[in-house]
This record gives sequence, C-alpha cells and structure tokens, in this order.
Amino acid sequence: MQAERHNIKVEVDTSYIEEQSLPQQDRYVFAYTITIRNEGEVPARLLTRHWVITDANGKINEVRGEGVVGEQPYLKPGESFRYTSGTLLETPVGAMEGSYQMVADDGEQFDAAIPPFTLSIPRTLH
Repeated sequence: MQAERHNIKVEVDTSYIEEQSLPQQDRYVFAYTITIRNEGEVPARLLTRHWVITDANGKINEVRGEGVVGEQPYLKPGESFRYTSGTLLETPVGAMEGSYQMVADDGEQFDAAIPPFTLSIPRTLH
C-alpha cells in the first residue's frame, strides 16, 4: 500500500517575534519551526515547497520554491529534519498551510501535506 511506503508527517511550532514586529505599521513577524519525519518505508528527498499564507484580512500570499532553508533534505525511514523560518503578516493573526513536493528512492513523486496552522500574537486568540 502506498500509505505505508510514502508517509511524511509534518509538525509545526510557531512563535511571535515581538522585537522585529511594528504593530503601528501593520508589521507582524512570526517564526515557525517545522519537523518533517519520514514514517514510511522508502527514503525520500524534499524537492520543493508550496505555502499558502492568509492574513486576517483575507489577503493570500502563495510562496513556491526549491527546498527549505537552502536545503533539500533526504530522509530515510525513521529520520526527521527540523528547520526554522519566518513570515511577515500585516495583521496580528493569520494562517499557513501547504505541501512539500517529495521524490522517493523508488521514483514515486508525491506531496507531503503541511496541515493548516495559526499564527497569532500572544493573548490574541483564546
């Protein structure tokens, strides 16, 4: 079954970067730490990324690019890769989701979903 052969799990932690943010200028900076874990049976490499970033005004920014933080991590079964990146919003709350485009050692190309997550300054959402 493909589900067991190609199974990439993505976990996210977020934080608000107050010292880089300027709320009076609608500038809110957030960091996110992503852990990508290969829970499948086949080694796979992350080729590209696709993000959909939405602010509280409904403004959508799509980002596509090679790899993550300048790398294209290769993950054997059981291995994980963690990195931290950031994004800038014009509102104190927003959301991100997307996918990583992967290629497995067996030649199969597949997308690893990045589940939706919320970006918010502390004490904005309860």
